[in-house]
Amino acid sequence: MKVKIACIGAGNMGSALMKGAAEAIGGDQIGFADTDKSRARAAAKAAGAMVFTSNLEAVKTGEYVFLAVKPQVLPTVLAEIAPVLRERIAEGDPAVLVSMAAGWSINKIQAIIGGAGTEVPAAMAPHASVPTVRIMPNTPALISRGCIAIAASGKLPQDKLDTLLKILGSAGLVDKIDERLMDAVTGLSGSGPAYVCQFIEALADGGVLAGLPRDKALRYAAQTVMGTAAMVLETGRHPGELKDMVTSPGGTTIAGVAVLEQAGFRGAVISAVEAAWKRSGELG
Repeated sequence: MKVKIACIGAGNMGSALMKGAAEAIGGDQIGFADTDKSRARAAAKAAGAMVFTSNLEAVKTGEYVFLAVKPQVLPTVLAEIAPVLRERIAEGDPAVLVSMAAGWSINKIQAIIGGAGTEVPAAMAPHASVPTVRIMPNTPALISRGCIAIAASGKLPQDKLDTLLKILGSAGLVDKIDERLMDAVTGLSGSGPAYVCQFIEALADGGVLAGLPRDKALRYAAQTVMGTAAMVLETGRHPGELKDMVTSPGGTTIAGVAVLEQAGFRGAVISAVEAAWKRSGELG
């Protein structure tokens, strides 16, 4: 049975994207493969999808093959599925690979699949034969509020790309980007939810220190972050301008802002993004 999407990896991100994809194309068009069979079954149940017996079955079956595995695991998975991918190329029915592994370039993925001395027809250049897409989603895709950057190889037909954009759009904002910037995206929006959660937790802790009950402090902190983010997006105003709107001369907010500046708050955030960006490059 052919399906639209075969997802190798049933972790948080793969599951989140497939749950959104099910809303766009139907769960019966999606299948999961994972070494942890119980995790694959749980992800499939949540999306109304099926479970493959192996990665090879997944690659033989899917029009789009999502590689939802960690960068450290990707080489093993690619080596396993490469022969089947090459068979599909030779048959004129190539699968579209969609990788979300940090640091792994399209060229590197295609080179491993093509491989030297393989049985790919001579007329097909191995490194250009496998339509490959690189994406970097983030965890808010779990609630269809994700930010998904996408870069595609030149061999991907426009109709295939359009379908993929529609599928991913069910999980949040999708934005096409030059692949050379993908590591920077990883450091910012890919890793960013962790930084934001740390800020929300710290903001709530501050509220508790000031006397608020824990549940209210956390709710107020999360709503403040969500509302402020929406204000940036919907007004189009610079965050500095919106900050100035609430910092009255000699007031409470400027007193707090001064403490953040003294503690190097903005510099720490910038350094966090930089560190994640560099690490993404190392993983590739």
